Amino acid sequence: MGARLYRPSAGRRPLVVFLHGGMWTIGDLESHDRACRRLALSTDTAVLSVDFRRAPEHPWPAAVDDCVDAIRWAAAGGVSGAGIAGPIVVMGDSSGGNLATLACLRLRDEGGPLPAAQILVYPNTDLTLSCPSTRSKATGWGLTTDDVAWGAEQWVPDSSRRADPEVSPLYAADLGGLPPTVVVTAEHDPLRDEGDAYAARLAAANVPVRHRCEAGMVHGFLTLDTLSPAAAAAGDRAFVDVTDMLDHVR
Repeated sequence: MGARLYRPSAGRRPLVVFLHGGMWTIGDLESHDRACRRLALSTDTAVLSVDFRRAPEHPWPAAVDDCVDAIRWAAAGGVSGAGIAGPIVVMGDSSGGNLATLACLRLRDEGGPLPAAQILVYPNTDLTLSCPSTRSKATGWGLTTDDVAWGAEQWVPDSSRRADPEVSPLYAADLGGLPPTVVVTAEHDPLRDEGDAYAARLAAANVPVRHRCEAGMVHGFLTLDTLSPAAAAAGDRAFVDVTDMLDHVR
């Protein structure tokens, strides 16, 4: 698969494997190019943005397979010539957050290598769209619940599979043994409650979790920095979370 590596300078530094959002269908390396540049500069890390396969041409589990392979490749030294040193963490926003969770769950079950941490920004964790915020925030805040439902239909055409833990990590029986996690959700987001619930379940499974719901924010704030100073500030706080987590896991 393709990928794009960002480095703020030529020195040796940790690596963030970044999995972009876009409802498993419309995001790509370009849609999150600016976010990855901001991430690399703000955190002084290398960032590997992964061009995983997307639906509808490549439905589940193609994207999960690609993300697992990318993490394994990085952990095996695939980018060693680029000055990577220190921990490798995985980060994803929206559907990319879903892929990060599913990749970590699979790597845990298959014996690793697990990333040192996972950073989940307004992640999809329940493709059945059963949480209350999918109704209370269904319209009027940018992303609509119908948008999310469309993406889920493209990626998992069989509706009976959308409660499968290999698709919706909120339904996983056991979340123990996963790496330390940051979960950032947004107040005015149809996905808010499923992200909040996933953070609570991680904490209940004794996974170290840092969780924050960004007041006043909408879904997608990580890529809205040029439109909204408040969104830019929320993104900056997420980057601080990455830096703090890297300091914790070094």
